[in-house]
Amino acid sequence: MALLHPVMPMRYDEEIPSLDEINRMNLKIPLVLTPQPEGGYTVTSPLLPELHTEGDTADEAVANVQDALASVIELYEELGRPFPQSAIVTDASGPVWFETLVTTP
Repeated sequence: MALLHPVMPMRYDEEIPSLDEINRMNLKIPLVLTPQPEGGYTVTSPLLPELHTEGDTADEAVANVQDALASVIELYEELGRPFPQSAIVTDASGPVWFETLVTTP
């Protein structure tokens, strides 16, 4: 899994979208997929250091990101911390560049 875009610094002077607003937005989050010596994979994000999840397979680990991201969004809202604006896809009607991991059969 490669970084999806450069990490941009957070701006604390921007309006904080609510949890409901962020949950309705398209988000583009850089992810790092790390194989573990004991087996399985861990997923983290340099943009959202609080995001951690894992799975027995790469596909399972990546599938678990949605739940982990929901927890991070909730944490940010509870702390009054702004969500990184660079993660929000502002024009959902246009193309969005992304990379993904595809496991062949």
